[in-house]
Order: sequence, then C-alpha cells, then structure tokens
Amino acid sequence: MSEDTDRHAMKMAKKKVARDKIMATKTDKKGLIIVHTGKGKGKSSAAFGMIFRCIAHDMKCGVVQFIKGGMSTGERDMILDKFTEICAFHTMGEGFTWETQDKARDTEMAQAAWAKAKDLVRDESNKMVLLDEINIAIRYGYVDINEVVQFLVDEKPDLTHVVLTGRNAKDELIEVADLVTEMELIKHPFRSGIKAQIGVEF
Repeated sequence: MSEDTDRHAMKMAKKKVARDKIMATKTDKKGLIIVHTGKGKGKSSAAFGMIFRCIAHDMKCGVVQFIKGGMSTGERDMILDKFTEICAFHTMGEGFTWETQDKARDTEMAQAAWAKAKDLVRDESNKMVLLDEINIAIRYGYVDINEVVQFLVDEKPDLTHVVLTGRNAKDELIEVADLVTEMELIKHPFRSGIKAQIGVEF
C-alpha cells in the first residue's frame, strides 16, 4: 500500500512539473471568439453560464438575442430584474422564423440586432458579449457571414470575449474562432412527446 502511494506521488509530481512547464508558455490575456453549435441542447445554456460567471466576477457584459422573441426565460428575467447595471440585455428577434414567416421583417430585425451587437463588442468596458442564435440568422442569410468574420477579426477589442451560439455554424466562423464546442444530440425528450419545460429549456 505504501509502495503504491509513493509511486502515485512520484507520478503526480512528474505530471505537475510537465504541466507547470506547459502553463509557463500560456497567457490569460486574450479575448476569445467562442462558438457553441451542433444539434444538441445546451448551446445557449452554456453561453449564459459564462455570462453569469462574468456577472459574479463583477465584469461588465452584454447579450443580444437574434431569434428568440419576447418569450419570458429565466436568464432574461433574472438579468433584467437584477443585473441591468452590469449586463446589457437586448432581445431583438420576434420569434423563430417559422413563426414570423416574414423574411423581410426577420432580416430587418436581424440587421438591427447585428448593429447592436457591434456597438456592444466595440465598447471595451464589456468583457464578454453573447450573440445568442446568431448562427441561425447567418444560416438564413439575414446577416452576412463574411461581415461577421471580418468584424470579429478586425474590430473586436483584444481583451473582449464574444460568444456566438446556434446550429450550423459556418466554416468561416469556426476557422477564426478560438474555442468551438459542438453539442451532440444523443436523446431529446421532444422525440418522446415532451415539450420544452420551465427550468430546463427556458
């Protein structure tokens, strides 16, 4: 038993030396482009987790929702009720595209959301900006992918994190991103006849 303990301690000590060597070459001073995509649930939920983490650290941040309409959600209600001084929250969409069925109106709203997003990102006091469901707006052609990529590369302040969510992230966006997570769908309750539920989906 003592031999196993000693061997484990030596192994972990070697691992720590190697890890410390790697960490010495890294920096924690870079604003990241973060993409959450994929067919699985949790893209926006994970992104809001980061927004609440910023709020907890008293870091100014902002959210622009591109698609979701005026529907009440836990994240939105909490931020608007308690954290408006530290987190600007803008719901710019009017609902999912199959509900509005008005491409011209959807495009107009998405363009307004994109203008607001650029303002928030350009404001260097914002440490993180979440562009929720922007990938959907890009997919339907409401916002141009080339414009988004060029803006992120050329105008995003060096220390600002930008999180972009939604299915079907374009290859051009993935290419310039620092962190990309694809949510994989294995099972979903909707397929078993269960609708979105408060506290889980919204």
